[in-house]
Amino acid sequence: MQPAQILHPRPEGLYCPLADLHIDPVRPVARALITHGHSDHARAGHGSVLATADTLAIMAARYGADFAGSQQALAYGETLTLGGVRFSLHSAGHVLGSAQACVEADGCRIVVSGDYKRQPDPTCAPFEIVSCDVFISEATFALPVFNHPSAAHEVKKLLASVAMFPERAHIVGAYALGKAQRVMAELRRCGWDKPIFVHGALMELTELYKARGVDLGDVRHVDTAPKSFYAGAIVLCPPGALQTPWVRRFPDPVTAVASGWMRIRARARQQGVELPLVISDHADWSDLQRTILDTGAGEVWITHGEADALAHWCEGQGLKAKALHLVGYGDEEEPSAA
Repeated sequence: MQPAQILHPRPEGLYCPLADLHIDPVRPVARALITHGHSDHARAGHGSVLATADTLAIMAARYGADFAGSQQALAYGETLTLGGVRFSLHSAGHVLGSAQACVEADGCRIVVSGDYKRQPDPTCAPFEIVSCDVFISEATFALPVFNHPSAAHEVKKLLASVAMFPERAHIVGAYALGKAQRVMAELRRCGWDKPIFVHGALMELTELYKARGVDLGDVRHVDTAPKSFYAGAIVLCPPGALQTPWVRRFPDPVTAVASGWMRIRARARQQGVELPLVISDHADWSDLQRTILDTGAGEVWITHGEADALAHWCEGQGLKAKALHLVGYGDEEEPSAA
């Protein structure tokens, strides 16, 4: 059986006809497998949803308990057979509950990676290599310029700035799901034991992470305290909030954004970011290459991002490669996504 008979793109998303199932569909379908909770991959309104328990909890928090007609949780490594196709989920290392979907039929194994990263992250399970015939990859940062430093390195830059300017508040723009909680956890690992203050838009998912067993320490909602109260404080907010009057409640704020896009200094300057922090929940150029080789796949399909650049590299390695040009997937690290 050819891979395209098992899985192929449709306007709704990747489709498995044998199981009548879509993976990360961008519009409501009868049966959906969701790789993770970011809104460009996880949408409400499906007839049934298959995902990890953490992803189902995230979707319920974002869309309400009735976000789908029915829900089924699948643990990492557990298998489910539908229409003669064997499905299993494996950690993607992207955010809490994120998974790669392994799809097997007639001796052919396809792995849909969703979004993924190889860097360690204390808030989610590490990426798992799954050998396969076809690897379906994102390509958000598939250019040589993107070489992400460790998150600890960037958090130490933040802490050094806090020590240098104790009279100022440091306001860090970070996406509400995954990035904000990772920054909190990395702050704790680097020795920050004071309260971390957060914008109201981050509180619900932060509490969900804590309820699911992720230790983030003392996290407090920003309230109406006087400006002087926040001198020397670290405050997290959605990136979009940095451009609003909300920031004025803090003393002489140092603005920061945690994103892989902060590697592009011109972009940081355009956004008025004083302290760019290159912290990404996506694989960088070298980790995309390493992962493709690690899977042993002879064929690579690319969902979104710098697809042509990654396909060109794959072909140079003797691998078959093609861009799927799927519509509807973006990058949650972009400030506009907040």
